[in-house]
Amino acid sequence: MKLQCWYFVLLSCLLQCLSAHNDFFTSIGQMTDLLYTEKDLVTSLKDYIKAEENKLQQVKQWADKLDSLTRTATQDPEGFLGHPVNAFKLMKRLNTEWGDLESLVLRDTTDGFISNLTIQRQYFPTDEDQTGAAKALLRLQDTYRLDANTISTGDLPGVTYKSSMTVEDCYELGKIAYSDVDYYHTELWMAQALRQLDQGEESSIDKVTVLDYLSYAIYQQGEIERALEYTRRLLALDPEHQRAKGNLKYFEFQLGKQKKAEEAKSQNEKPREKRASEKQPKKKETIPERKKYEMLCRGEGIKMTPRRQSRLFCRYYDNNRNPQYILAPVKQEDEWDRPYIVRYLDIISSSEIEKVKQLAKPRLRRATVHDPQTGKLTTAQYRVSKSAWLTAYEHPVIERINQRIEDLTGLEMDTAEELQVANYGVGGQYEPHFDFGRKDEPDAFKELGTGNRIATWLFYMSDVSAGGATVFPDVGAAVWPRKGTAVFWYNLFASGEGDYSTRHAACPVLVGNKWVSNKWIHERGQEWRLLFTSPPPPRNAPSPSSSL
Repeated sequence: MKLQCWYFVLLSCLLQCLSAHNDFFTSIGQMTDLLYTEKDLVTSLKDYIKAEENKLQQVKQWADKLDSLTRTATQDPEGFLGHPVNAFKLMKRLNTEWGDLESLVLRDTTDGFISNLTIQRQYFPTDEDQTGAAKALLRLQDTYRLDANTISTGDLPGVTYKSSMTVEDCYELGKIAYSDVDYYHTELWMAQALRQLDQGEESSIDKVTVLDYLSYAIYQQGEIERALEYTRRLLALDPEHQRAKGNLKYFEFQLGKQKKAEEAKSQNEKPREKRASEKQPKKKETIPERKKYEMLCRGEGIKMTPRRQSRLFCRYYDNNRNPQYILAPVKQEDEWDRPYIVRYLDIISSSEIEKVKQLAKPRLRRATVHDPQTGKLTTAQYRVSKSAWLTAYEHPVIERINQRIEDLTGLEMDTAEELQVANYGVGGQYEPHFDFGRKDEPDAFKELGTGNRIATWLFYMSDVSAGGATVFPDVGAAVWPRKGTAVFWYNLFASGEGDYSTRHAACPVLVGNKWVSNKWIHERGQEWRLLFTSPPPPRNAPSPSSSL
């Protein structure tokens, strides 16, 4: 009883923390709480199993004893009962002991476990979390060009804890894609479920159910012949399947109709028109931003020419002999030239990172973006992460970090936004966006009253096993997370106009846990800091002799 009470108290404390959050799938950091919750549930379940086993052991001992007794007694009932003690004990057993046994069998040992489970269930992830995590897997599949079998077998780069998917898992992914009218992914995951069933995996999902979804998804993509093939396979397993019987006739009719149309088209084609079309010069295709973004995430982006590469350096940097860094300058390296992006190495310590995470974690909420129409913060499907804002007066570490950014950039921090800490969830990403407000967004930062975002400072507070790069699709730059480093770039030109080449994105995290924190620096307060009197390093690059 004391043990059950202890669990109740512990779980109540844990769940009070969990109750303040939702959208678990958007933050790996907060999902770790769920692991501890599940661990406690398993402990409670094992206690329940132990109590049931003890009860069954007592019942078994009673049954064994009576089995031996009744076997002897029924060989000579009258002789057995001729002994007065045996007669007395028979009366006692039937009148008292069998009643005690009944009470033992009916004793409910589930109270502790069921109470714990009931309390926790109201704070469990929702259907939205499950769907969000499923869509994240589909997003990772597309971005990193992973086939369904690679994901299902868990053969991902950089994994420490390999985990495979069951037929039920694959089927669930296919169903979620189907409910989203995403027949492409429906086909991929129903085909994977079928493949694993064909390989002999045992499952509560049967081939008929999978083939039903698979054939329809393929038909919806215009491949009638393949849809017909799978429908025939379904009917071979279940000849009375009514929907499949109807689909068979319909697919056969549509296939015949399609073949006739193709024949008519080929006969009506004029050879000279074909030749004329062949002579037309091919237009240079522009790569869509989405495709460039995904290529950069995979490390397939534009490669900088050797000439441009030779102009990038690494150096010890003290920001024009800032007193804080004269004796101990920081390590700085050029990441890209246009726009100019620099990385600072060993710029935030592990202890500082842990303190920032400790302060931020209880406050993490679904990350927001500025609505260009209203100027207010709102959640968006293209940003999958949770964030928290930390002010300088909350802890000396935050104040020290803000001062460090000011010393190294020479920019005023009083008008900058608070330090934003972000933790990315399953397949966490932030699709291409600008940090600054464009001309068609005059009210983007009106509520702040500090002008536009002049520059961005971004700390990487964790290494990421695979994925998670910061990419700039318009110029082909990709900056990869390295714990303890930070990158910095200007969002505005000297004229105050936005630098559209700074459009950037956070690639989906394939494997790992990505923590970042950033500082958005605004125009106000920079007027007397001679921001643009001397050009930034890219236009006045140091000589190789000053490099590391």
